[in-house]
Amino acid sequence: MRTEKIETDVLIIGGGTAGCYAALTLASEAGGKRILIAEKANIRRSGCLAAGVNALNAYIIKGRTPQDYVEYAKKDAENIVREDLLLTMSEGLNRVTARLEELGLVILKNENGEYAARGNRNIKINGENIKPLLADAVRKCDNVQILNHVNMTDLLLADGRVCGAVGFHVDDSTVYEIHAGAVLCATGGAAGLYRPNNPGFSRHKMWYPPFNTGAGYAMGIQAGAEMTTFEMRFIALRCKDTIAPTGTIAQGVGAKQVNVFGQNYEKNYGITTSQRVYGTVEENRAGRGPCYLHTEGITGEQDKELLKAYLNMAPSQTLKWIEEEKNPSQKDVEIEGTEPYIVGGHTASGYWIDRERRTTLPGLYAAGDVAGGCPQKYVTGALVEGELAAKAIQKDLKESGADQGRYFAGQTAGNQAAAAIRGIYSHHLKKEPGPYSIDQVEEAMQKVMDQYAGGIGSGYRYNEKQLDLADEKITLLQKLAMDLKAEDMDDLLHIYEIKERLIVCRSLIAHLKARKETRWHSFGEHSDYPGKNKKYEKFVNSVLKDGRIQIIYRTLQKGDIEI
Repeated sequence: MRTEKIETDVLIIGGGTAGCYAALTLASEAGGKRILIAEKANIRRSGCLAAGVNALNAYIIKGRTPQDYVEYAKKDAENIVREDLLLTMSEGLNRVTARLEELGLVILKNENGEYAARGNRNIKINGENIKPLLADAVRKCDNVQILNHVNMTDLLLADGRVCGAVGFHVDDSTVYEIHAGAVLCATGGAAGLYRPNNPGFSRHKMWYPPFNTGAGYAMGIQAGAEMTTFEMRFIALRCKDTIAPTGTIAQGVGAKQVNVFGQNYEKNYGITTSQRVYGTVEENRAGRGPCYLHTEGITGEQDKELLKAYLNMAPSQTLKWIEEEKNPSQKDVEIEGTEPYIVGGHTASGYWIDRERRTTLPGLYAAGDVAGGCPQKYVTGALVEGELAAKAIQKDLKESGADQGRYFAGQTAGNQAAAAIRGIYSHHLKKEPGPYSIDQVEEAMQKVMDQYAGGIGSGYRYNEKQLDLADEKITLLQKLAMDLKAEDMDDLLHIYEIKERLIVCRSLIAHLKARKETRWHSFGEHSDYPGKNKKYEKFVNSVLKDGRIQIIYRTLQKGDIEI
């Protein structure tokens, strides 16, 4: 392998929504600073926006305030939120939306020339090209360098400070050792931990991008960062088989959830995000499934709107309607819950950060899906967090005298750490093939999580004994993963994706055990503790220390939280 060393002012790991917007902010305000984006795909079509979206789900519409959005998110998460993070995010939603429109995003208007609302917090867009618009804007910045197809695996630390990261190119044998004054983690959350709805060749049909493996979480966990609220898993309610969104149908045409007898059951369970999934699971368990979104009888115009909307974000659903030769108005849409995910854009999972998006590791910042404590951020919230982190980085570099390059003082220690990481790459590439393949280890991991840590197969339920078994088995799989053979750099990428998922699995299991209650039905269905407990109205945080995951409980509080 060939090693290429790079020095930069700011390293952004992940060129998705938050990463691109952070780069744009830094490029326009950081005055000559060198900015480097490392993205394991290509920023033009990477991240959760790769295929486009048809609405911006976080927007302060006319008559509403940022504080209203805070209260909505707080209620949906049963109070386990950071109000300081939610408010700073909410205050920027409309600002970044206006910036997207300037970049060329088509935002639909009503007859009054105002943004067309969809519900109380959403606006409609034609967003199939939203990611290329962001990527093209980044490419035009003279002080931004982009490394596409580079998979970052490990943070570099010197004297307790993050001073860069190491990764490799997925198409050739180049190892990148990057030293930076500040590092922003803006990677995606974690998909693929559990056995998915669709097995075999269709396993990629999942709610969350299959290439989001929890890499950013794993890097932080291994470096000793404090993480929060992994136990608030996210389970999406989706159209069966296609795993297409249901919100467009529920909000767009007012479709209610009904069971096989046509009974509206959502009123019996509640309408928070987790309750909608829980009600569907319970109706199926009681023998009243399958469950549907009731669309029969909607108008022909609404049919056309739904067919068009799904072409923007989930074409497989539109194709299903066409293949069955039945529009939504002729047949209700069957729904199901997905496997659980860990994602800070919808729930509160991720790094423990301050209001300016600094993590507990000096020199490391987090934004988007990896930033914890701030659920329901969606696209626009991720943009705001990228902007907030960029402004904090700019301020911190200036205050630390980083303009004189002092942040490279720990480069010797960083070089030593980088050499050890290269040694692990070589281990996988040079070793003889073992008894297990990459796919077999992945399938074993998903089976363990499904059966013992609350997957689809167990109705999302788990108990303490099962979690103990899950931890034991995942720890064994971590050892097996260390002996996987990589034939080339693409294999090495897949090995690291398994290793990242396994690290996240262990942290998730520890968090599930630590919250001895059921606060969010289905998201965390603890059979030993089936009800809410006021004692656990607090944050469950964790730090990896000496190979053990240590749990830290932190109290809820209003106002800013120092880290």
